[in-house]
Amino acid sequence: MQAAYVISLEFLTSLPVILFAKNSHLPVPLSEKLSEIVNQGKLVSDEIIISLLSKRLDAGEAKGESGFILDGFPRTITQAEILEGVTNIDLVVNLKILEDVLLEKCLGRRICSQCGGNFNVASINMKGQNGNPGITMAPLLPPAHCMSKLITRSDDNESVVKERLRVYNEKSQPVEEFYRSRAKLLEFDLPGGIPESWPKLLQALNLDEYDDKQSAAA
Repeated sequence: MQAAYVISLEFLTSLPVILFAKNSHLPVPLSEKLSEIVNQGKLVSDEIIISLLSKRLDAGEAKGESGFILDGFPRTITQAEILEGVTNIDLVVNLKILEDVLLEKCLGRRICSQCGGNFNVASINMKGQNGNPGITMAPLLPPAHCMSKLITRSDDNESVVKERLRVYNEKSQPVEEFYRSRAKLLEFDLPGGIPESWPKLLQALNLDEYDDKQSAAA
């Protein structure tokens, strides 16, 4: 979601890896296979992702795109090392939040069975502790016509989510160190939802003045 907001600054293209499964230019068997993998909550192989990514970056360069954001990639040290041989990464932003909050938001995810829209019914209002500020995150509720059609993914249960987080933390630490050692890692503690986090994230990226200019122009 934060990546989508950064893209609104109009000088970057978002390349969320999950969307490769929906690329219309892919051969139908590959597109269907990727969709199946993603819908099952599994990870696409490094070889497939890097191949698709390389082609997409080449196409973007040919169109004169000035930059891009990879949302949720690389996830492993192997992917980071392969990616370094494909393109130059200027900055990696690691968005951090308390694991209790993350767990609650994961369990609050809902999908409209009719339109496919993604929503979140979890409302976070955590008081500050041990000198740390509190966190408030409003739910992302669906419109009225979707309310009765909400479903939960079968793998969005507490035991599965906790295992996902354990695996993620285990694999992400080497990736963080990989970019930290190259002075390319920006760690950003999320203070809340998008309204609270967006202005501070822009400041951390030195993009707040650019956003002000875009708002004024609009």
